[in-house]
Amino acid sequence: MNTSDQQEQFLTVIEQNKGIIYKIAGSFNKDEEDKKDLIQEITLQLWRAYPGYNQTAKLSTWMYRVALNVAITFYRKERKKNDLIMPISGSMIEFIGEAEPVDNRNELLLLQHFISELKELDRALMLLYLEEKSQKEMAEILGLSETNIGTKINRIKEKLKQRFLKVSDRN
Repeated sequence: MNTSDQQEQFLTVIEQNKGIIYKIAGSFNKDEEDKKDLIQEITLQLWRAYPGYNQTAKLSTWMYRVALNVAITFYRKERKKNDLIMPISGSMIEFIGEAEPVDNRNELLLLQHFISELKELDRALMLLYLEEKSQKEMAEILGLSETNIGTKINRIKEKLKQRFLKVSDRN
């Protein structure tokens, strides 16, 4: 394949899967300029890695893996100046389990804050969980075993539940 065909194919892949890039950038940065920088860096790293994509994994899985690795590295470099947030989706309500349902903006913001305080890997795992990825796909993306993924998800959900219970006990 010549360079022009490869570029065209890459641009098509990026256009079809740009949601992955934007979602990850938004999860690791709240500052618009930092998001733009991260989007650019993810796209650059995807371009560099694209010739090596061997189709053993789904394209979206490969993109998540590259994008999350770039985001985690970027976050570590920029950690000092960023207050991190994670977008809220309806499925985040599941984290609370048996606790009271999250039905107002303040509680959603609190949940967002709790997730933003997680370690990079745990935050990445929660992003994939909220995207309703299977444990198998999460394991492929993050390079962990499916058992480890299940254990980590349960521990994170319990940690978030306990954080909510502490806050509700104070009120």
